[in-house]
Amino acid sequence: MLNDLLEQLRRYDMVKPGDRVYVAVSGGADSMALLWGLFLLKEKLGIALCAAHFNHHLRGEESDRDAEFVRAFCHRWDIPLEVSQGQIVPGKKGLEAAAREARYAFLRKLPGKIATAHTADDNAETVLMHLVRGTGLKGLGGITPVSGNVLRPMLSVTREQVMAFLEENHIPHMEDSSNAGDAFLRNRLRHHVIPLLRAENPRLAENISAMAGRLRQDEEALSRLAEFQEFPSVTELRQQKLALRSRMLERFLKNAGVKEPEAEHIALAENLIFSDKPSASANFPGGVTVCRNYDALEVLPKVDTPEAVTLPMNGVVELPYLGLQVVCREATELTDSRDSFTVCPEGKIVLRTRQSGDAIRLSGGTKTLKKLFIDRKIPASQRHLIPVICDEAGILGVWGIGADQNRLARELPAVTIQFQAME
Repeated sequence: MLNDLLEQLRRYDMVKPGDRVYVAVSGGADSMALLWGLFLLKEKLGIALCAAHFNHHLRGEESDRDAEFVRAFCHRWDIPLEVSQGQIVPGKKGLEAAAREARYAFLRKLPGKIATAHTADDNAETVLMHLVRGTGLKGLGGITPVSGNVLRPMLSVTREQVMAFLEENHIPHMEDSSNAGDAFLRNRLRHHVIPLLRAENPRLAENISAMAGRLRQDEEALSRLAEFQEFPSVTELRQQKLALRSRMLERFLKNAGVKEPEAEHIALAENLIFSDKPSASANFPGGVTVCRNYDALEVLPKVDTPEAVTLPMNGVVELPYLGLQVVCREATELTDSRDSFTVCPEGKIVLRTRQSGDAIRLSGGTKTLKKLFIDRKIPASQRHLIPVICDEAGILGVWGIGADQNRLARELPAVTIQFQAME
């Protein structure tokens, strides 16, 4: 086992002389084998070896027994030990996932590299779990040998090798009673499915783990091909092969704030690209909204629909989300442009956004604002922000479009509404 361990460490350049390496030790056979293996190799590798144990308190006295066993072993061999604990509350992904998140949150705070004892058998089980639940190339790649500061140097080692190594070196270990039950999918595969497959091929774990390694290489190559400095247009994305386009969309969604884009999220983004609606939009986890702005995919800023406000005479209202200010003043001359118009209001003047049924008369006739915004190719994601000026008689004008031709002043006195950049 030591040779396999050393080969993995060197193959993936996992450690360098002077590194501080914390072994995540549960007290079980795999983690004890890794701890003892690195203990025997630490001089050759030139590393400072430590251990780390997290007590999940999921098995009552048994959990405390394991923690005490790890303490005693590390004390005996003068291995520095960091210990933490927590009460695990199952989340949406279940108890196992919650326990893993809590454990890794502790491990990643340690001032060094983290070595975990995942074996070839663990890798095979993980690949099969992904197959059962549904997966792509990334899931078939199984467990990654190096992920940030987390190292997994035992992926080429089988559980059989682990037990032989512990027996040969007279290293004790603890048994986790929860591994005997079938409550978790991993246990059911381990107890019932894998023995059937291993009967067909005794080297099942090694073969699946090796396959996973090759598929990880394929995934890495495709991911590199899908890298971009500027996100492609919709037209360009449509022309890409699906394997590359899906990876581009995954990266785009991550950059947008979707932490873990899943197949359904990538499919949703695909729908936007091939939608017949040039202003289609979709909502993603994390409060992220992506819209199709004709030939581009854009992430919407999180801006709520502004509330209506009264425009004060000879006053200014600022719209920071647009970088605009609206000036309302007594007119000194008649104006009629997209951003400045003179009108004769009835009652108070109100600044609001579009409402259902809003319409405006322009030189070419009367149109609803909805139709007008579509004709002017204003993205659906921005339509709820367009300022509309109205009074008690109806719409006076719209930013970027101009005044209702029926409401324009023909003589003074009158009121001028002007949109201008914020100072």
